[in-house]
Amino acid sequence: MTAATLPPALTPQAATPLAAPAAWPVRLLLDSDDDHAVHKAAYQWADPARGRVTTDPTPHTTSPAYLALDVLRAMVRNGFSRPEAERMSTDPAWRAVACWTLACDLREAIVLRAHRLTVERLRRLGAWRDATGIRLTLLAHVPEQADEQRLRMRLQDAGLTDVMTLRGTPAVLDAIGPAASGRRYGPPPHDHAHPLPTVPRSSVAAFRADCWRRQNETDFAHADGQYRAGYAAARTWLARTLAPQPPPAQVTEPADGRPAEPTVFNPREIEALRLFLARLTVLSPSPQHTVARVRGAQAGFLSRSVLLNVPDDLTSCAGPGITTVPITPRIAHTITLRLPNPLRAAAVAALLFTGTAKSLLSMTQIASVDDRSTTVAIDRDSRINIGEPPGPRHMYAVPPRARPLLRAAVEFRRRTPRTAAAHGLFANCFGTADRFKTLIADAGLPIPALVHPHPSDDWHTAARGWHLHTPEPPAPHALPRLAGVRT
Repeated sequence: MTAATLPPALTPQAATPLAAPAAWPVRLLLDSDDDHAVHKAAYQWADPARGRVTTDPTPHTTSPAYLALDVLRAMVRNGFSRPEAERMSTDPAWRAVACWTLACDLREAIVLRAHRLTVERLRRLGAWRDATGIRLTLLAHVPEQADEQRLRMRLQDAGLTDVMTLRGTPAVLDAIGPAASGRRYGPPPHDHAHPLPTVPRSSVAAFRADCWRRQNETDFAHADGQYRAGYAAARTWLARTLAPQPPPAQVTEPADGRPAEPTVFNPREIEALRLFLARLTVLSPSPQHTVARVRGAQAGFLSRSVLLNVPDDLTSCAGPGITTVPITPRIAHTITLRLPNPLRAAAVAALLFTGTAKSLLSMTQIASVDDRSTTVAIDRDSRINIGEPPGPRHMYAVPPRARPLLRAAVEFRRRTPRTAAAHGLFANCFGTADRFKTLIADAGLPIPALVHPHPSDDWHTAARGWHLHTPEPPAPHALPRLAGVRT
């Protein structure tokens, strides 16, 4: 397979920095009457899920770091509020603000009590706007002309010269706009998936029939649905990804008349195969679902004259779908709420969706994350066997709800001084035992790969593929019918 036939995620290109749109002029809303309706309208206008936040700076402090934490709190990232949580200093906190803004498509922000902001705080807000292109609105309460004059001088000293001013309660309310509609308060609902019973440890040839014999009608319907999903995904992937193999007539057969030997997948095809298996199982709610999907994928491969070999007992291995946790809305909400540091949030998410050991995950480089944050490639061999030819990389799929976390982490690293693409993405996250324990305690989520560590490689990295060079059977309209079951 040539590089041209590979999916974009497998081409060797690192993620590019997130581009910021052109900066809006700063809107200065002067509420000379200090009307409570203005405060209420600003709070009701906010909707972080739709890219709008309202920040109320903590009173009785002039620290720029506190203002950054106030902005993170407005983004519903307030895990630092717990007494034992990790603290962020000024520069990392503002880098986190910029990275979350770009990764989560935050577009507008209102900052209350702007008349109390110092020059340094205003300068930080201006740098945030310049780095992200966010539409920044400052809401000030200046009943006296002298108060307004002092505020304008601080804005000038902070470099905020492109200021558009509106005054008066009616004009301010009109500039803020209507309240957000359909906002959800609190975490998303709990996750639910239909549990599957223990599936048979049969090979692909007998798996579906054994499920039918051993399970009741309801359980078989659910297991068969997972099997069919894997079957369809495998056939679709083969049609889109692998280059067509020569027909049997063009394959050179041995002189003794035996059938041609199967052709082993080359390293690039193996990487693509690993990524397919990771994508197939990354959102699997249980190991039983994973086994059914993989057996279906094996059947789909055989229908296209391709043999897929995986470990016999998948449930005793580690890796995607076995020691992973699906990144559901509730899991994503928990991570972002409790871990405002982008590196820490991405590290915990990677532990959940890769299901691999932290020793392997610690080898992840900044350049390992692809341009769209859809894949993570860990090249363990180049780090261990220095000087030897590179082998297939460990490929992991990033589920959609974890991609903003990876984007924010990569951007955070890129904005850190003296950082190169070959540096570790999760450096200082898995290092010392105390730091790692603190990270897990902050996340507050069970991580199966830590509870059930596995010394060998993840199951999908042991998968192998062969082109069989046999006549391809005609594509069936459905899977083989089982007696008494509607297919």
